[in-house]
Formats: sequence, C-alpha cells, structure tokens
Amino acid sequence: MRIKICGITKPEQGRSIAQQGATALGFICVRQSPRYILPEQIEQIVISLPSGIDRVGVFADASIAEIQQVVTIGQLNVVQLHGNESPEFCQQVRMALPKVELIKALRIRSDADLGRSNLYHRVVDTLLLDAYHPGALGGTGKTLDWSALQRFCPDCAWFLAGGLTPENVLEALSLVQPDGIDLSSGVESAPGDKDLQKVARLFEQLRSIVSAEI
Repeated sequence: MRIKICGITKPEQGRSIAQQGATALGFICVRQSPRYILPEQIEQIVISLPSGIDRVGVFADASIAEIQQVVTIGQLNVVQLHGNESPEFCQQVRMALPKVELIKALRIRSDADLGRSNLYHRVVDTLLLDAYHPGALGGTGKTLDWSALQRFCPDCAWFLAGGLTPENVLEALSLVQPDGIDLSSGVESAPGDKDLQKVARLFEQLRSIVSAEI
C-alpha cells in the first residue's frame, strides 16, 4: 500500500519520514495554504530524499504553465489536482506532462460527489478522496464516512485521505481497501510542522497489519 505524507515543509522532516517508510511526500503548491512551500524549497528537500520516493506537487485551480514550472523546478514526478479542475482540464495536464502521474482529489460530502469520480477514471491515473470542508481544501482533520465507501471500487487506483491519524487508521482500513492512504494534519504539531513521533506511531500501526496478515 502506498503511504503519502502531505504538507512537507522541512528538509530534515522529509528525509526522516521517507526513511521511516513513506512511499510519497506531498508539497503544497497553493499560496493560500499555511503549508505552502516555494518550488525552490521543494527542490532542496527532494534532492536529499532516498531514491524511489514519489514527489507530489499539490495544486488547486492552477494554470498548466504554473504546474509545469513547479514540476520542473521542484523535480516532481506526481501532480495532485485538489481544486475544481474539470475532466477536460485533467486531460490537458496529462497531455502537457505525459510522464507525470496525475492524481485528482475529490472532496466528498454526498453520494453525488462520490458518483462524480466516474468522470475522471479515464483522464487521471489515481483518485484521492478527501473530506469536504467549506473553508479549506484539505488538511482540516475532518474524516470521511468510511462505511459509505465500502462499495467504492473505481477503475483506477485511489487514495483515502481526510482526517486519518495513527489512532484511527486501522479502523479506516478495516472498512475500506484503498490503494494508498494520505495523511497531513494527523501527523502534525502545527500546519507544515510534522510530529515525527506521530509518524513513527503511524508506521507501527501499519506494520501491525502486515504482521497480522503474515
């Protein structure tokens, strides 16, 4: 299972989280976010990461030119669209960046929102389901109704996000089977400042799943 820790802003935290077992680090490229990081700062973090770690730029309603620029400077290999991007726009991003994995985040507050995922299956590589909050795009700590996702089975890979923590991740994974999980506020002491003890606790919990399966 893929494990993405999002909202990285500090090089030493990024290295530690990657070494602990994260398969992807997320960098917030939305200026209004308290976790925003400059492309040049992303570059300084990713050059020190172990090989094989996905480097995800998170955008919201950005232009294709801006996305391309940040991907180049920050040496990113994944783009996550977390705004109101249409399937048509996603297709344009795919054409502009054919070698980059494309993730579309959907903020879920109703079955209708979940149904919209069908519009994106063919134009993105991966979906990400996040909890809806009227005042923020993500990182709010609000959880989804996991039981409502038990029948969610898209034609592409998907991440579960939204309020996951070391304390509730096992409960979530007992109800749904995503291809990956995405955590941000659940392993922070403040926005953009990761709590490495919480991160360690997360991986302890996830290892317990693997041990149980063996």
